[in-house]
Amino acid sequence: MTEKLPGRVILLHAAAPPKPKEGAPCNGCGMCCATDPCPLGVWLSRRRHGSCAALQWDHSHCLYRCGAITDPGHWLPWLPTRWAARLARRWVAAAQGCDSDLMRAP
Repeated sequence: MTEKLPGRVILLHAAAPPKPKEGAPCNGCGMCCATDPCPLGVWLSRRRHGSCAALQWDHSHCLYRCGAITDPGHWLPWLPTRWAARLARRWVAAAQGCDSDLMRAP
């Protein structure tokens, strides 16, 4: 497999799962959030390109998670935790399938 972004290096944890095919269920590979943040990630990270500040490695499950979903009190402290997690899931399109057309290099 080759990367579609020539010359761009994306650093991911070696134990991260391989990127699923576009449209397949998310498996926590982190590829999408490590390259370009979603609209919520742009706001939280204050940048449009590069790794999202809310991207977090989950050591116990060996995959990446969105911090706005797993720790909404930290990322969206002005909202009640339950609301923040629900809104974050909607804003990042959680459970909608992989939307990254990038390919992971071997």
